[in-house]
Amino acid sequence: MQIECNADLFGFAPVEGRKVVAAFDGGTMTSEAGAMLHGATDRQIRLIERFAGCFTDHRVAELVVHEVASLVSQRVLGITLGYEDLIDHDQLRHDPVMAVLGGKLEARRADCAPLAGKSTLNRLELSGPEPTSYHKISHDATAIEGLLVDLFLDAHAVPPPQITLDLDATDDPLHGHQEGRFFHGYYDSYCYLPLYVFCGRHLLAAKLRPANIDASAGSVEEITRIVTRPRVRWPQVRILLRADSGFAREGLMAWCENNGVDFVFGLVKNSRLVGEIESELAAAQEQSQKTEKPARRFKDFTWQTRQSWSRERRVVAKAEWTGQSQSALCRHLAGTRGA
Repeated sequence: MQIECNADLFGFAPVEGRKVVAAFDGGTMTSEAGAMLHGATDRQIRLIERFAGCFTDHRVAELVVHEVASLVSQRVLGITLGYEDLIDHDQLRHDPVMAVLGGKLEARRADCAPLAGKSTLNRLELSGPEPTSYHKISHDATAIEGLLVDLFLDAHAVPPPQITLDLDATDDPLHGHQEGRFFHGYYDSYCYLPLYVFCGRHLLAAKLRPANIDASAGSVEEITRIVTRPRVRWPQVRILLRADSGFAREGLMAWCENNGVDFVFGLVKNSRLVGEIESELAAAQEQSQKTEKPARRFKDFTWQTRQSWSRERRVVAKAEWTGQSQSALCRHLAGTRGA
C-alpha cells in the first residue's frame, strides 16, 4: 500500500550535545516494491498481455479511462501481492509501483486516480461471454482456459518425451453464505470443491465447483480439453495421468484407454483387494518380526469390480507391516503400454 509521509520535523532529547530529529520527508513511498519482480517476470512470459487478449471491450473508446489491459494487470498483480479483495484497490489505485506496472503514472482525468477502483474492477470480473448494458467487457472462456496450457507448452524449448498430469480435488473453505455453498463431510466444513490439474509446477486448470458432487465430476471434459493442445504441438509425447482413488471411475479410465493416455490411480482398500494379498501380508509380517524393521511386499495382478468397471485392469498392491500393524495400499495402473 502507498505510504503517506508528513514532512513535519519532530525533535527528541539531544544526545551528547547533538540534536536528534525525526523527519518524514521521504516523498511518495510504497510497501509493494516486490511487485517489480512480478512485472519483470510477466515481461518474459507475457501472461497479463495474453490474458487481456481474451477480453473484448465494447465501451465507447474515447470515454474509456481504464483500458482492459490496465484492469487485468491491476487485478492480477493485486492477487499476487495478497490483496484478494476488490476493496483493497481503493488504496492500491494510488500506489506508485502499481501505477508503474500498469503503465499509467498519472490519471487521465483530474477526478480520477491513475488506476481503477473496486467498482470498475467489479464490472470486469462480472463480465460474461456477451456484453450487457452494465458490463460492456466480454470474455472468451475457451481462450482463458487454453491460456494456461499454452503458457505451459511455451515454457519448453523442445518437446519432452513424457508429461505427467496430476488431477486433484481439494476444499476451498467458505466463511459466509456464498452461493453454492455445501457442507462436505470429509473436510468437515462448508466449502467449494475445485478441480485442479497440474503438470509439475505448472497449473493447467482450476475449475470452481460446489462441494455436493463427486470428486471426479467434470474431469473427463477437463482432461479432454487439456490433452488436445500438447497432442497437436507434441504429437510424439507420452501422457500419464495420476490421481487418487476419488478419480478411479469407469468414465475417466475408459476415456484414457480409448485415447492413448496412460494412467495411475489409487484404489480404496476393500476386503476383496486385501484378500488378493493375504500371503504378501503374512510374509511382510514374518520378515518384520525377524528383522524388527518395517517390511513390505508387492503384488501385480488383474482385477475388476463387481459392477462399476467394464473390464479387468492391472493393479499393483503393497502389503506392509510396520511392527505394530499391517496396511495395504493398492494402485491401479493401466494404459496403452502394458496394461
